[in-house]
Order: sequence, then structure tokens, then C-alpha cells
Amino acid sequence: MSTAQQPPSSEQQPPPQQAQYQSYPGASTGPGPSQGPIGQQRKPWKVVVFILITFGIYAAWWAYRSHEDIKRHTGEGVGGVLGLVIYLLAGIVTLFLLPIEIKNMYERDGRESPVSAKTAAWILLFGIPWYVKVQRALTEYWATKGAPAPE
Repeated sequence: MSTAQQPPSSEQQPPPQQAQYQSYPGASTGPGPSQGPIGQQRKPWKVVVFILITFGIYAAWWAYRSHEDIKRHTGEGVGGVLGLVIYLLAGIVTLFLLPIEIKNMYERDGRESPVSAKTAAWILLFGIPWYVKVQRALTEYWATKGAPAPE
């Protein structure tokens, strides 16, 4: 009689895990939605207040951070540095680009996006509500991924 144990039958073995492929540090692009690091939730009204009291300087940081969070989470998009450069040199492009990146992130997650390129009309018509609408979409997305609630 042999003392070597036989491996469990294939019925008892757990299914093999699918490999995850990296396209950006921390972002997986294997099966299912990409799940890199989760961005930070922000209260839309705080974003607007900070933009106003810093005379727009916070808006540049916010554009950088929003683009970078999306890039790190999905592995797609322009990322923070290029997003900031676009914001500073051709700010109107950000009005369309950021909602498109958010829309793509929602759709990759199998959900309908509350924003799109049409969201740019909000700032062109009304100004501040664009930031509220865009930040609200980001905050709602990050909340579903488990990001801590904003303070």
C-alpha cells in the first residue's frame, strides 16, 4: 500500500482564478470591470466653495485629482498631469473630457452614467452647477466602490 496521497478530484478543486493584467499601476483590466485604487468622495458644495474662495486655483487641483483618480482606477483616460495641462491651456476641453471619462467609467461598470459630454452645456449655460453635477457623479461612483464618505 502506498503512503502518497492522491490529489483531490477535479470536482473538489476550486476553479482556477483568472489572471489580472496591468495597464496602469494598480488598475486591473482582466475579466469584468477594471478595479484599480478607488478615488476620493468629495462633497460637491465644498468643491464649489473651495473654487470660489481660492479664485479658481482649487479648480485646477480638482481637475488634476479627478483625472488622476479615473486613470488609476480604470487604467484609461488622460491622467492627472495631462488633465491639468488641458485644464490650464484649454479649459473648455475639460468641460467635455471629464464627463466623457466619468461616463466611460460608469459604463465599464455596467451602469448608466449621470453625466456625458452634454454636461458641458451646464457650465456654458449656468456656470457653477457643472462642478456640482460632475462631482456628484464622481462621488456616487466612488461610494459604490467603498470609498469613505467625505467629511
